[in-house]
Amino acid sequence: MKTDTVAARGSGAVRRVLEAELRAARARGVERPVVVDVGGGSGGWAVPFASAGCLVTVVEPNPNALATLKRRAAEEGVSDRITVVADDSDALGRHVAAGSADLVLAHGLLEVVDDPSAVLAALAAAVSPGGAVSVLVANRHAAVLQRALAGRLGEAQALLTGPDGALPDGRDTVLRRFDSEGLRAQLVAAGLEVALLQGDGVVSDFVPGGVREDELAEFELTAASVSPLRDIAAKLHAFARRV
Repeated sequence: MKTDTVAARGSGAVRRVLEAELRAARARGVERPVVVDVGGGSGGWAVPFASAGCLVTVVEPNPNALATLKRRAAEEGVSDRITVVADDSDALGRHVAAGSADLVLAHGLLEVVDDPSAVLAALAAAVSPGGAVSVLVANRHAAVLQRALAGRLGEAQALLTGPDGALPDGRDTVLRRFDSEGLRAQLVAAGLEVALLQGDGVVSDFVPGGVREDELAEFELTAASVSPLRDIAAKLHAFARRV
């Protein structure tokens, strides 16, 4: 399964986990795994999943993103496997039956919703027994390190000490960022058991030009699950199951 959006490129560690989950679903007799992609945007994950034989529901409020998703799905010949829901993430329960999804994605979502706890509860309700929830979020410590190395120490201090890991007064692109323990705690509070917590993009933003892409990809796969390298990755990826 190959993803081709900017957000998905470099996500080898994430993709490896999701592909393994699809194999596990099929091994337990699920011929066409049901995937729900909440905040799925223009289909960077949905279209590859559909191409791999999954039935995918994308919940996304942005009409421009949905138009791109529909066009890409048509180009790949998988429109019949993708259901598009033009609504916000907090409406998930109205469109997806409880316990119906083999895999639920929330990638780049919890940073921007008003109530991440409510969204996580909805994700947990949607996943079936034996299924999984995949969450990908911006990492507070990576943002702190990036700004500190750039000499923007005031911003780094605000991100490190602020309650949400975001700059105040609307000066940030997200409402919040997460650290490893904070993300784990929110997943557990939603009734999910964290099976894996790894980094995504540990050094890819820092390596100099000329580094071979295959060497970088191999290193990222190895470093993704190694703390403290995981804890300074650009994003944190949590993979959890309903208790």
